[in-house]
Amino acid sequence: MDKTFGFGYATASGKGWVDGGSPTEGFLGHVAVGPMESTFHSWAGAVWADWLFMLGLLGIGLALTAGVALRLAAFAGTVMMALMWVAEWPPAKHLSDGSASMSTNPFADYHVVYAVVLVALAAVSAGNVFGLGRLWARLPVVRDHAWLR
Repeated sequence: MDKTFGFGYATASGKGWVDGGSPTEGFLGHVAVGPMESTFHSWAGAVWADWLFMLGLLGIGLALTAGVALRLAAFAGTVMMALMWVAEWPPAKHLSDGSASMSTNPFADYHVVYAVVLVALAAVSAGNVFGLGRLWARLPVVRDHAWLR
């Protein structure tokens, strides 16, 4: 919501997506280390990247909130977290300009923790207990395609 409307938390007021701001430009444009640094810079602010990122956040967020399509949400969320991990590149001790990266632990990074939580929620079918997972699973299309569970 903050990236969309600029409520002033991580996104300054007036810089939200609806105000013409780019949800990817700030993060990807400031990637300062790693094997995909130049790739992420080229993606920063691209319309397709903004739409893909925002639709991904929306889809994953709705699926987790409702407790439906948790397998798909876990997969998509893990891919998103992996890309963010690569963008920050925690294994680097130094940035491209030679300054210290300030990375504290490359393997217990919050992106990895979030990905593990997403997979765990899908693995235990958390949506069946805390959401609409049981109702979702009864839909014919979901019964025919287990990956939609």
